[in-house]
Amino acid sequence: MDSLKKKLSENKLTVGSWVTIGHPSVVEVLLQSPFDWLVIDMEHSVISLETAQDLISTIESNGAAPLVRVGENHPNLIKRVMDAGAHGVVVPMINSKEDAIKAVESVKYPPEGKRGVGLYRAQKYGEGFNEYKKWLSENSVVIAQIEHIDAVKNIEEILQVKGIDGCIIGPYDLSGSMGIPGEYNDEKVLEALEKVKTACKKMNKPLGYHVIPPDSEEAKKKIDEGYTFIAFSLDFLFLGRKCKEEFGKLK
Repeated sequence: MDSLKKKLSENKLTVGSWVTIGHPSVVEVLLQSPFDWLVIDMEHSVISLETAQDLISTIESNGAAPLVRVGENHPNLIKRVMDAGAHGVVVPMINSKEDAIKAVESVKYPPEGKRGVGLYRAQKYGEGFNEYKKWLSENSVVIAQIEHIDAVKNIEEILQVKGIDGCIIGPYDLSGSMGIPGEYNDEKVLEALEKVKTACKKMNKPLGYHVIPPDSEEAKKKIDEGYTFIAFSLDFLFLGRKCKEEFGKLK
């Protein structure tokens, strides 16, 4: 089976989801469906590093790629989730070429990056360092989150950074940075999205979008628009919306 890195390099469609509830059973339930990857959200949840490691292990054992959205573009945060075994990171607020370089350097060992070398779960507690070093160079994933109008202005420079495997648009923060939070259909937001889409197409880079509602039709629309890295809703919305829908039928 192709790695996520390979699928991204070939700009193949991949579909994942977001994990905010810090229990392995949630991951096991989600992966009854064939998601390619799951993102453990450490930016907008109370998931700790210790819990994230348990979730990473569970995602791996169920055949999907574990990614972590870190709280910020910080070398220590990124290093620790990678040492815990994450296959890659989604890094928020990548607004410039310099931000993108910093994210890649935090994931990669020298000479490709500046990540400090330690021995933990990813390196099989010291027994698999050489294998991990090779894997890291060839298969680790860095996704730039595009969620500010400054990122849109600098999108080509961001995508040109070696080691950036794709980008994903954060629709709430992007519209918020333009002073119109949540107004996804506003003409200015649509123009910004089109600029990102054009750049990704030009450079053959995966273009991602977080489809918030647990609605397959909404996801299909984004796929038809050319998005190939689809985050399909998130754990608590799958749970909550279905519960409300079915409970409503009882009345």
